[in-house]
Amino acid sequence: MAATTTVEVPHLGGIKAGYALAGPYDAKKPTVVLINSMCTTAALYKAQFDDAELTSVANLLAIEPLGHGATSCPTEHFTYWDTAVMALQVLDKLGIDKAFALGTSQGGWMVARMALLAPDRILGLMLLGTTMDYESADSRSKGCWDPRTVLKPFFEKWCSPTPTPDFVVDDVWCGMVGSIGFGAATTPEMTAFWTETLKGIYRGDEGRKKLKMALANLMERDGLLLRVRDITCPVVWLQGTEDVPFGTTIPPEQIKLFTSSKEATLEFIEGGGHYLNATNPKEVGDALLKMVKRYS
Repeated sequence: MAATTTVEVPHLGGIKAGYALAGPYDAKKPTVVLINSMCTTAALYKAQFDDAELTSVANLLAIEPLGHGATSCPTEHFTYWDTAVMALQVLDKLGIDKAFALGTSQGGWMVARMALLAPDRILGLMLLGTTMDYESADSRSKGCWDPRTVLKPFFEKWCSPTPTPDFVVDDVWCGMVGSIGFGAATTPEMTAFWTETLKGIYRGDEGRKKLKMALANLMERDGLLLRVRDITCPVVWLQGTEDVPFGTTIPPEQIKLFTSSKEATLEFIEGGGHYLNATNPKEVGDALLKMVKRYS
């Protein structure tokens, strides 16, 4: 389900940002921001929230991006840069000066932007199942998917010049979120959970607009290949060997672009899917603990 707590931040005229904390905030612990993948919510990080060893060491703060979960704003249009600014302002509102940041799939693009916008505040990045490029011809030639071809028909269907009070996202889209993200780890229970979640969020005219813009962001985003050299914090990148959208060819090339980072490492997780924190929570938890303990 979507987060049940929101905080208002000033960006874009006043965003209500959905967020969830894994237990009471403890100022003595470092904080890890978690930003979820396309059309998921803070619930994507249930396994991490349930990890007693991880939560004993760090505050886990899941923030739902613009176009997702309980997050809403007065403007219809926004970008991933806007979510990065929003997430930094959520930290401000919660009184958190510095944090680690983990992003799954599209969340990786947002946390990288956070590190670019506020290099003194982001202590380290963990990138899961992602890419730092857009779906360029080069990336597609190396095994990355072509979302415009696959997803643009959905976008066109979700555009309407008149209000759509009866809109509810369809089962096909809900099924794709699970099949692409969780892959072979998908269960009927997971499919039912995310279908119910998406249908609860993406309904009515506002839900349609929210979904449409989330997808527009995915299809029309800017790449970061010329920018990541300016990221100075440590970067740990984990990629599943069964990652369908982004594969295994580009991560070894792109990790080398983090030339200013204190550390930039890449590890492939055998059998891991796209939403790696969900398909391989132990490996992700172990790597996150190691980074937090080393750089706190």
